[in-house]
Amino acid sequence: MSNMKKMGKKKKKRKQKQDNTNSIFAILVAALSNSNNNYSEFIIKKCLNRLRLSLLSQSQPTLPIPILSLLPVLLNSKCSGGIAGLSAEIVGAASLLSLETNEQIAADAEVVRGLVSLLRNSEKRVLVAAANAVLDLSTTSVGRQKLLESSALEALLLIFLQVHRSSTLVSLCAGENGNEASLCIACEEDEFLVLLLDAAIVLINSCDIEQLLRIPRKLYESLFVFLKELWIKVRDQLLSGNIMRSNREKHFCSSKITVNSLAESIFRLSLNADQLTTISKGRIERSIFSLNEGCFENFIVNYWEVSPFLVRRSTDSLIEGNDIFTSFVQGLSSQESVCSFLSCIFQRHISCLPIASDELDILSFLNDMRHKLGCPLVYEQDIRVLKTDKISKKEVHFFPRISDSFDVKDPYLIYANDISKCEEAYKEGYTIALRGMEFRFECLANIADGLASLFGQPSVGANMYLTPPNSQGLASHYDDHCVFVCQLFGTKQWKIFAQPSVQLPRLYNPCDIVNGVEAESSMAECRQFLLREGDILYIPRGFSHEACTEDDGRTGLAEFSLHLTLGVEVERPF
Repeated sequence: MSNMKKMGKKKKKRKQKQDNTNSIFAILVAALSNSNNNYSEFIIKKCLNRLRLSLLSQSQPTLPIPILSLLPVLLNSKCSGGIAGLSAEIVGAASLLSLETNEQIAADAEVVRGLVSLLRNSEKRVLVAAANAVLDLSTTSVGRQKLLESSALEALLLIFLQVHRSSTLVSLCAGENGNEASLCIACEEDEFLVLLLDAAIVLINSCDIEQLLRIPRKLYESLFVFLKELWIKVRDQLLSGNIMRSNREKHFCSSKITVNSLAESIFRLSLNADQLTTISKGRIERSIFSLNEGCFENFIVNYWEVSPFLVRRSTDSLIEGNDIFTSFVQGLSSQESVCSFLSCIFQRHISCLPIASDELDILSFLNDMRHKLGCPLVYEQDIRVLKTDKISKKEVHFFPRISDSFDVKDPYLIYANDISKCEEAYKEGYTIALRGMEFRFECLANIADGLASLFGQPSVGANMYLTPPNSQGLASHYDDHCVFVCQLFGTKQWKIFAQPSVQLPRLYNPCDIVNGVEAESSMAECRQFLLREGDILYIPRGFSHEACTEDDGRTGLAEFSLHLTLGVEVERPF
């Protein structure tokens, strides 16, 4: 009997809610039919407030279809902004009720268009309500796509760029996941501006290539500049470890923007940027091949994947205006010491995610890796600090390695305070190796693209190595890609060993070619090359090699070395 009573009470409550909904709908229809007088406007607002409160308290489990059908009219109300603003608040509250309700609202094109039109309203209260509703509707992929189709992003950007200040102070607050990339960004801005930026970044990070290209040029360029300036401030806070326990400490407005979502939005917008000016193949040829034994054709016929090849160039070639390395070398020359050089590198750069050379769908890759975007340099992935022990001939690392960690998901991150540690390591004979330089310097990206085009290969990677005097960084090894070593500063002695097998290692699939009697024979036979500033050395894939900073043969003193390696990833023939 008690169960029957409970069921009866539930039915009664459902009937009462239905009756209330029907009553609100009937009253709204009647008031809207005669909305030119103040009393009708008062009645409409009262009904909307009642409905809004029931949705916020979740006593109303869904947005009734009859009410949904009235929303386009209410959102486009020509009465005072109160009706339109309350209607937007109802859209927002209903969008958070359930996935089904959210998608039901998003599927109504008239409701979405009406909501977007409010982003052009002159009343701030209405703008705030509309922006909040856009953010609430954006909690589902369907909602985000429908908003993008209705030009919500353009409307958000237009109002944001009209009212934002030229300078924005930022701070970082601990995020839900506790990792660096999920730190939330707090801004010393008006809450309304932070709200607009929140909504805009959510939509940008849902755009496909075509939608990104449809962003009006002026809006795109202005936002891109603003976000890059914002990122510099965020990056400085991140690397310094300056993280607030609460966004209330300095009267900052907390946002839903995380470090990785900001990095992702800049990444996506960069896809819409002007393409880099690739260095011509002719200029690449002249810089690397024309000064030794003829021409590029001679290199391909006699040396490519067959034998090492040395190009002797004058020291002055690096500072000549037409050399491909000039702009990069000039930038490095401005650093007065190793410490300032390291400081420049660490404070400017973040982690670059490893991406396969045959990755075609960049947005799919971005979606998979978005939670890792924007974090500091990751040891071994982005940077290595190591030396080869002179007795054991094995590599010794200065910082903890991923393979030495019990938790591979928790790699060692490099922060600003690690600069002094790296300087200490350098003084102790450690080489500092930086990967992914083509992603960090535009001039190197141009060189890498030009070299890949010259050889008809998918990609070229660039690494940089800073080695102190009388030291060896990497132990003897071979690569699964062809390498061009470009000596930028100092000197370095290279040993390249005879190839023990005709089989070449394939990209990401090396073969075991250094073993047994053949290995001993190949290690006994080697060619030595002393590289000076400006020289370029080609090392085919599969050829074991090692390098150290020893006496340069002229002064009797060992010098430090800074060189760049350009790795040509050779595509499989089938």
